[in-house]
Amino acid sequence: MLLQGRSAIVTGAGRGIGRDIALLLAKQGAKVVVNDPGLGRNGETTSERPADEVVSEIKKAGGTAIAAYEAVGNYKTDGEMVARCVKEFGSIDLMINVAGVLRERMIWNMTEEDFDLVINVHLKGMWSMSHHAIKHMRAAGFGRIVNFSSDAFLGSVGQCNYSAAKGGIISLSRAIAKESYKNGITCNAICPSADTRMTLTEEVKANRKRKLAAGLMTQEQYDRQNQPRGPEYIAPMIAYLCLNEADYINGQTFHVEKGRIHNYHYGTINKKLYKDTEDGMFTVDELRTKVPDMMAGVDTVTPVVKFTEAQKYVSQR
Repeated sequence: MLLQGRSAIVTGAGRGIGRDIALLLAKQGAKVVVNDPGLGRNGETTSERPADEVVSEIKKAGGTAIAAYEAVGNYKTDGEMVARCVKEFGSIDLMINVAGVLRERMIWNMTEEDFDLVINVHLKGMWSMSHHAIKHMRAAGFGRIVNFSSDAFLGSVGQCNYSAAKGGIISLSRAIAKESYKNGITCNAICPSADTRMTLTEEVKANRKRKLAAGLMTQEQYDRQNQPRGPEYIAPMIAYLCLNEADYINGQTFHVEKGRIHNYHYGTINKKLYKDTEDGMFTVDELRTKVPDMMAGVDTVTPVVKFTEAQKYVSQR
C-alpha cells in the first residue's frame, strides 16, 4: 500500500469523483476524512448523508475513515475539520479539494447570490482548506494538495461564476506551489472530465447535440463525450500525485479523463498520456512509470529541491 501512514481529507467525497478518490486513497493505506454535507447539485440543503455510506464502505474493506459534514468555505469550520483530522489520525498529509456546486445562468440573469455561492465554495473553500492544512504540513515537512479546477477555466457559456472560480483555482494552486515547496509541499490542479450528477444532465446532453449541429464540436469529440466515463478514471492520477515520488510535480494543471491525461501550459495542451485500450483505466503503478516520462522537459513552477523518488523509481526500472 503506497499511502500507508498518510492521513487525508477529501472534500465532496460522498459522491462522484470525490467518493472514488476517498475509496482509492483508503485502499492504498491512507486514513481518510470523508467530507460531504449532502447538499444538492445547486447547493440546496437535503437530509442525505452520503459521507456515512463512503465511510462504511471504506471500513468494510478494512480501511480507516471518519465522516465530516461541514460545507467548505466557512473559515472556522474548515479549520475545525483539519484539526479533527490531526486529532483523530495524528497528521494531515493529503488535502484533496473536490467539493463544488453549480448555479448556471447567463451573466445577465445571474444573481449576486449565484455568484457568491460558487466563488465561496470553490475558490474560497479551496483556499481555506489549504490554508489550515498547510500550517500542519509545514511543521511536518510534507504535504500534498490537489485542487479540482475544470476545463471551464477556458470560459464556459452560462457559467461565468464557475469559470472565474476554476481559473482562480489554477492560479491559487500555482501560488501555493511557489510558496510551499521548500517545506516539502506540492500543490497541483486537476481538470477532470467524468460522468457525475454535476456534469451529466439532460441539459448537458442537449447542449452537446446543439454544439455538434452548429459545428462547434467534432463528431469525434461528441462520440468520446458520450462514451461511459465514470469518476473512477480520475482517482488513480490523484493517488499518484500524493506519493512521495511525485514531489517533482508542482504547480501543474492536468486534464484527466478515461484513458487520457494531458498537461496544460497556460491553457494550451502540452504533454499527453493516452491509453487506447477498451477499459482506458490507468493504474497507480502504471502512472508511476509513465508520468515521469510524460513530464520530462516540462518547465517546473518551482525548482526540484532534491533527487526525487520518481527519478529513483524510473532509473531502477
